[in-house]
Amino acid sequence: MDAVTYPQIAVIEFLNQSVIPVRVPFDSEPLATEFRLKWTPMLVILDWNGKEHSRTVGFLPPEELIPSLILGIAKMYFNLDRFTDAITSLDKILADHPSSGAAPEAVFLKGVNGYKGAHDVQALKQAYQRLQADYPSSEWAKRALPYRLL
Repeated sequence: MDAVTYPQIAVIEFLNQSVIPVRVPFDSEPLATEFRLKWTPMLVILDWNGKEHSRTVGFLPPEELIPSLILGIAKMYFNLDRFTDAITSLDKILADHPSSGAAPEAVFLKGVNGYKGAHDVQALKQAYQRLQADYPSSEWAKRALPYRLL
């Protein structure tokens, strides 16, 4: 990722504005053991207390790195019951990166956040409908299948 992804201006700007990047060599102890670092690159999203909320393993091209990191941030907000913040992050993926690999999961999680945050059953049904319309062959469309019954 050093040669292809990280040098991109959009990636540099996103990293500088949105996260605190820390590079840990695969054999750097105790962090390598603590985070089960077995293969690189590995991107781990931690909250301000150092608790892990998301991880991605393997190379990501520039157009996939940013939405993947935003998805990790949204998962962190979801886990911390900050549903409005999570939805804001998920909306950013869907607006700015709708063809990314992260987009179908963002649709799914937006529905889940809408349900968890406001107890809105329609949020789940809307997620199912959007997944069927925009990402019908995705894993997330399959996972949302029960929501069609709502």
